[in-house]
Amino acid sequence: MNIDLGPSGMEVRQGKPRVLIVDDDEMTRRLCSEIAQSCEMAVATAATTEAALDLLADRQFDLVVTDIRIPEIGGMELIRRIRASQHDVDIIVLTGYGTIDMAVEAIYSGVVDYITKPFTVEVFEQKLKNLASGVESTRSRQIGHKRVEVPIEKLIGKTPQISQLRRQISQMRNHECSVLILGETGTGKEVVARAIHCSGLRAREPFVPVDCAALTPTLVESELFGHEKGAFTGADHAKMGLFEAAHKGTLFLDEIGELPKDLQSKFLRVLEERVVRRVGSTTPRPVDVRIISATNRDLAAEVRAGNFRRDLFYRLNVVNIILPPLRERMADLPLLVHAFLDRFGRQWPAVTGIAPNVWRKLSGHDWPGNVRELANVIERGLALGSGPILHEHDLVVDTEVDAEIQSTEGPAPIEDLLCLGALEKRTIFRALRETKGNRPNAARLLGIGKTTLYRKLKSYKSAPSSGSFESVGGNIS
Repeated sequence: MNIDLGPSGMEVRQGKPRVLIVDDDEMTRRLCSEIAQSCEMAVATAATTEAALDLLADRQFDLVVTDIRIPEIGGMELIRRIRASQHDVDIIVLTGYGTIDMAVEAIYSGVVDYITKPFTVEVFEQKLKNLASGVESTRSRQIGHKRVEVPIEKLIGKTPQISQLRRQISQMRNHECSVLILGETGTGKEVVARAIHCSGLRAREPFVPVDCAALTPTLVESELFGHEKGAFTGADHAKMGLFEAAHKGTLFLDEIGELPKDLQSKFLRVLEERVVRRVGSTTPRPVDVRIISATNRDLAAEVRAGNFRRDLFYRLNVVNIILPPLRERMADLPLLVHAFLDRFGRQWPAVTGIAPNVWRKLSGHDWPGNVRELANVIERGLALGSGPILHEHDLVVDTEVDAEIQSTEGPAPIEDLLCLGALEKRTIFRALRETKGNRPNAARLLGIGKTTLYRKLKSYKSAPSSGSFESVGGNIS
């Protein structure tokens, strides 16, 4: 491992920005380090992504400057790892002319800027100074963030079920056993997993969430355990797996019931031996992770049916937490509604509350999508509401969404097929049907922004009825 420390020895002085330079070229590292020190920054450098990740796990930085092409896992993968665990670190990428497209892609991954090689001292110095000026405010945001992120307080509610849940999390504060979280879709399993992580002994280490249902079947082993360069077609560089990314921290396996049967034995071996072997490698790599898993399935029934390994189930199910559905803690509904109004209200500050008669509608719904469904209803209401107060017609619950979607399922008349607006409307409602009314997911499926989707839905709602629109989707409200 090649790690160079600047003359400051990474001594952290109060208010002094801390920068990590990642580049496999020694001349570039030295030049960037000297410029950063001239800008009164504390500097550390690394020649590989592996060395960089070790430094990031051990120290706090305000800024990372990384080459886009860098040994081990590559600059793009390094950026993704940083973003998964350290949201407040600014990142600049260094790129040659042949990789500008990759640098632009990096911008969409959360990079604040990129510098094209070769660069002048003046250009690099100015970039650093611009970012250094914002370090103090970034640090104050981090302090404020940590203050509000008191994990157990993020569990909203005062019902006995939530009070019991807080007690369970507190009891696990000094333990590192595996936890299995059971609950219906949308009950907040990841929120609870993060609360367990943040309350425990590994709170300062990475929390790496994995959606087992979203893993590509042919690449699931590579995603979890990593792979070596040339291990299979398309493996043009080595890649760290998610187990390694969570080293010393917590690996959260959401929808663990979806883990393929043929992979469960390998997964169990990792839990027992605490080592991983990358695809294409025989070298064991030690990993120290805490496992928190979650599922909306009856995992015990899956074991009895032979779909899930019994020994793996016992290994995961050391501590069992069952999350109550929203319909069983309706007394928490007002607290949840106001919490979502506060969260989404930053985008729509003109909305100040909801009308009193809305509560009867909300409390009369059984919320099959639980807290996630409630969040979607409030966000949609804020997006489509026409005044400072949300009224009953502004908050559309799933039964009404189902009616909208069902009306698009039949074949369209030939005149509608010739109408671009009608085709667009059918496509949007089909996406809503596929995502079970989840508008943010529908927007991602359609490849458009949430705001665009909300604007389209609002236009359908306000459009006068016509033959083609009635046959396609009817009225929305």
